[in-house]
Amino acid sequence: MDSAGETASSRSATRELLASPDFLRLWLVGAFANAMRWLELLASGLFAYEATGSPLAVTAVVAARQLPQLFLGAFAGAVSEAVNRKLIVMLALIVPASVSTVLAILATTGHLALWHVALGNLLSGSMWATEMSTRRRMVGEVAGPHRIVPAIALDSTTSAATRMIGPLLGGLAFEWLHMKGAYTVTALVQFIGAFAMAGLVHTQTTRPLALGRIVRDIAEGLAFARTKSVLLLVFGITIVTNTFAFAYSSLVAPLGLGEFGVSPSLVGLLAAAEPAGALIGGLLIAMGIVRMNRQLTFAGGAALFMCALLVMALSPSYWLALTVMIVGGFGTAGFGNMQSTLMLTEAPPEMRSRLMGIVTVCIGTNPLGVLAIGVLSDRLGPRIAIVVMAMLGLVLTATLTSVLRRRQG
Repeated sequence: MDSAGETASSRSATRELLASPDFLRLWLVGAFANAMRWLELLASGLFAYEATGSPLAVTAVVAARQLPQLFLGAFAGAVSEAVNRKLIVMLALIVPASVSTVLAILATTGHLALWHVALGNLLSGSMWATEMSTRRRMVGEVAGPHRIVPAIALDSTTSAATRMIGPLLGGLAFEWLHMKGAYTVTALVQFIGAFAMAGLVHTQTTRPLALGRIVRDIAEGLAFARTKSVLLLVFGITIVTNTFAFAYSSLVAPLGLGEFGVSPSLVGLLAAAEPAGALIGGLLIAMGIVRMNRQLTFAGGAALFMCALLVMALSPSYWLALTVMIVGGFGTAGFGNMQSTLMLTEAPPEMRSRLMGIVTVCIGTNPLGVLAIGVLSDRLGPRIAIVVMAMLGLVLTATLTSVLRRRQG
């Protein structure tokens, strides 16, 4: 099939997906839930910076939201083989909605403290750890083998959109409604999402949940991955990108407020710049307009993002930094799309949930980078901290890609 035919086929598959009620439900619930997560993440960072003036405090609060992915991601993948994934997704909406309700009440009564926000982030983050192995896997299941690539591209593109919209709303909500308004909005949206998920028709073959088998399942997944260089590349680059590159997001509030001297709303706009580029790039991939080698798109996209971080951190102008981060978003589009696509196309069905769970653990290394960049920022300032982390990330990305390509060859 020529490139025009492939593009037409991809567009036809996308139209079919959008005509599927179950796909639409999973897609839209994921979109709204992820937007609320990013809204809370930025709002909590702004709250921490205004309360303490310390970049380290900001990074600690942000890390609390993402730390559970490191410790619970692989277990979530194994559990999702035994427990109905629809139920897990619903709990992953209800629990954070309940936490947000409590925090909204504390903010309204004037009793909200920084430790409340950190604890809330930790509890809600525990539910976020199930995303890759449950809802994202269900997206692939509903799409079917012949539509996995456009389905994941569409879902990844939407994820980029939520990372753009969430911070924008977070900055506006914090500036206009403060924490009580931000938490009220996120609680309502997530409760509505759980109600919508109740109507999803999802069939799943489950097996008895044996706690003793979970560790064995994870070990089997790792053993299988060791036989395929492509999967090891996904694990390795995911760790590097989340630890050394995406850690920058925890310093957006100190960078915007302290270095560029802009308002909370413009801080939200800066946080939304990279996801905006990822949204455009993801749409080009989903529509079949951009077609490249999957492994090259994955690793090269991560490298482009890190280069953009270097330029952004050294930029003398807020608006130049904003523009550069939009360009960097094209890199994260390739990285994010191919991360799930490579896992779902290179692994057999019986391995997918546990391998996606391991990917979640790799993503969960982000808080380690967040804490590291926070310490560096406390000593060297936000700009230099981002430069140091991005440079290390580029070196590790090039090394991993070279080693694993030689092994594959």
